[in-house]
Amino acid sequence: MMLIKQVGVYVNILNCKLKKHLAEVFKKNGVNLTGEQYLVMDTLWNEGTLTQQAIAFILQKDKNSVTQFIDNLEKKGLVTRSVAKQDRRVNNIMLTSEGMALKDSTKQLAINTMNELVAGIPEQDLNTFVSVLKQICDNISDS
Repeated sequence: MMLIKQVGVYVNILNCKLKKHLAEVFKKNGVNLTGEQYLVMDTLWNEGTLTQQAIAFILQKDKNSVTQFIDNLEKKGLVTRSVAKQDRRVNNIMLTSEGMALKDSTKQLAINTMNELVAGIPEQDLNTFVSVLKQICDNISDS
């Protein structure tokens, strides 16, 4: 029972600490993004223009949180919204040129940060860790 509790506790602690650490690294390096804003930007860098609903689905975040992230990214001039022609209730989210310009340096900063965090952990252990996390995610129904 204690092991199961520790899994939940440490997954939550890791999530919180990782977001905070990444935000601190970004701030120190002049990147004006939170960890969660970075996830939105990274999704757009990888996928291109997406609806807010698609971003929420990919990131497994509620629609209101994604709306807030996008509002803040829009204020920073990194994304724009456009109403879909076929359905005015749908917003397409697009990167601006300023948003695209952040891609390479910001992604590299995030990769370097993660490499520092996992330094000294054998690759086999990391593969097992990822595999177990995926299995836990798969065990949770998307209700």
